[in-house]
Amino acid sequence: MTKKDLSNWIMYHEIHKLSRMGFSASKIGRHLVLDSRTVRNLLAMSEQQYEQQLLNTLERVKILSSYEDFVKDRLTSYPDTTTAQMHDWLKESHSDLPKASIRSVYNFVFFVRQKYNIPLVHITREYFPVEELPYGEQAQVDFGDYNMRLSNGGRKKVKFFAMVLSRSRMKYIYFISQSFTSELVCQAHEKAFAFFKGIPQTIVYDQDRTMLVDENMGDLILTSHFKQYTRSRSFTLHFCRKADPESKGKVENVIQYVKKNFLYNRLYSDIENLNTEAIAWLGRTANALNHNYTKKSPESEFMIEVNFLRPHIPLMIEKKEYKMYHVRKTNTIAYKSNFYSLPMGTYQGPGTQVKVKEANASIEISSLKDELICIHQRCELTGQTIVNNNHKRDTSKSIDEMMAQIVTRFTNKNLTMEYLQRIKKVYPRYIRDHLQAIIKALVKTDADISFVNASLEFCLENQLINGYEFEQTLTVLINQSDPLKTQKPLVLLDKRNLEKANQTPQKRNIEDYENIINPIN
Repeated sequence: MTKKDLSNWIMYHEIHKLSRMGFSASKIGRHLVLDSRTVRNLLAMSEQQYEQQLLNTLERVKILSSYEDFVKDRLTSYPDTTTAQMHDWLKESHSDLPKASIRSVYNFVFFVRQKYNIPLVHITREYFPVEELPYGEQAQVDFGDYNMRLSNGGRKKVKFFAMVLSRSRMKYIYFISQSFTSELVCQAHEKAFAFFKGIPQTIVYDQDRTMLVDENMGDLILTSHFKQYTRSRSFTLHFCRKADPESKGKVENVIQYVKKNFLYNRLYSDIENLNTEAIAWLGRTANALNHNYTKKSPESEFMIEVNFLRPHIPLMIEKKEYKMYHVRKTNTIAYKSNFYSLPMGTYQGPGTQVKVKEANASIEISSLKDELICIHQRCELTGQTIVNNNHKRDTSKSIDEMMAQIVTRFTNKNLTMEYLQRIKKVYPRYIRDHLQAIIKALVKTDADISFVNASLEFCLENQLINGYEFEQTLTVLINQSDPLKTQKPLVLLDKRNLEKANQTPQKRNIEDYENIINPIN
C-alpha cells in the first residue's frame, strides 16, 4: 500500500468516526479541509466500495495529468486560486490544452490539492471593533422593499426609508407605495428629523440613484433636487463605496429587523395605516427594547443624544404637481407627441383623467386618488406608441371569479371546471388570456346553451385544451346551424326593373367603327 493510499484510508475512517460522534458533513468538511459533498459521498460508501473506487482511480488516466506540475506550482504560490481562474490560466499558458469541462478541471484541481496537501485558503475581510461615536455625530440611511400580504391572498409591494442614529440606535421608518424619487427622499428626511427633533452632523448613505448621479473618483455628483435640499440643511454627506454595504451595518441591521419583525405576515390595508402601525411598533418594540450590543434601550440613550442634535426647523419640500391628462377610449394617453398605454379598464367613458409626473427617465401615471397605475420609460422619439402588453389583460377579476362566471353558462358544471383547470395546467402563465377568449365568445355569440355544451364536448373529445380553439369551435357550430348564412337567389321586387332586365341592348354595325378609324378618302 502506498503512502497516498494509506492517507486516503485514514481520511475515510476519520470521516466516519466524526460522523458517529454526531458532526454534520459540513462541519467535518471544514475540519478536514474537504468539500462537504465529498464527505457525504464517503459517508455513503462501505469499505469495499471505497476500496474499489481507489483501484479505479489508480487505473484511470486523467486528461490533464501532463499539466499537474503547472497546477501544483500555481496553487503553491496562490492557494486561494479558484477553479475558474486555474482553467483560464491553463488555456492562456498552453495552446495545446485538450478540451475539458469545468467539472473535469475542478476534479483535477481538487486532486492536486489533496495530493500535495494544498488547502483552499479563503480570503476573509478583517473586522475591528468600532469605537462608539459621540452623541449627535452620525446617522445612517438605507432603503428596503417588501411584498406584504393582502386579505384576498395577493401581494402588495411597499418600499420604505430607514434612518438610525448611530450612537443611541434610535430608529425611524417611513413607507410609501411607489418608487422613491429625489423629492420623496427629501420628504422622508424631513419626517425623520421631525421624529428625532433634531439633525445629526453626518449622514451615511449607499450610492443610491435618487441622491447620487456619479461618484466620479471621489467627486460626488448629486441629483439636483437632493443637492438643493442638502445645501438648505447643511449636514455632511458620506457615501459608502460601491459594493460595500457593511460600512453602514447599523442601518443594514434595521432593514432586516423591519422585515423579519414588523412586516413578516402583516396584512396590508393602506399606506397611511401602515405608517401609523410602524410608528407604534417603533415605540413599543424597536426603540423600547434593549439593544443587543449596547444593552440599553434606544429610547433611554436618545434622551441624552437629542440634546446634541442640531435644531430642526420644519422645511417645506416643494411638491411637484401632477399634470392632468385625458384617457382615450383605447386606454392610452397622449404625452409629449407619443401615446402611452394604460391597463384595460382605465377608460371609464368621456372625461376620464389621470395624473402624469416625470421622474428621471420615466413617467409615473396615477389615478385621481393618487394611486399609482403604471410607470413607463419615457420615449425620446415622437409619434411612437409605447405599450405594456400586460395592460391588454383585464385584471379587475381574479382567475377564480372568471372561472365561476364561465361555469354558469354550461349545463355540466363539474365537467366545465375540469376543462378550465386543464387549460390552467397547460398554460399557467396565460390562463387569464384563455379565460377571456372563452368569455368573449360566450358574450359575443350569445349562443344557445346547446351549442355551448356541444362546443365543450367537441373540445374534450378532440383534446382542444385551448380557450381560442373553444372560441373558434363555438363560432363554427353557430354558423353551420344558421339558415341565414346560406346564399339566396337575387329577387327583383320592382316590375320595371324586371322589364329592363329582359331588354336587348342595341347593336351597332362593326363597319361603322372601321369607317371612323380608317376613313375612305
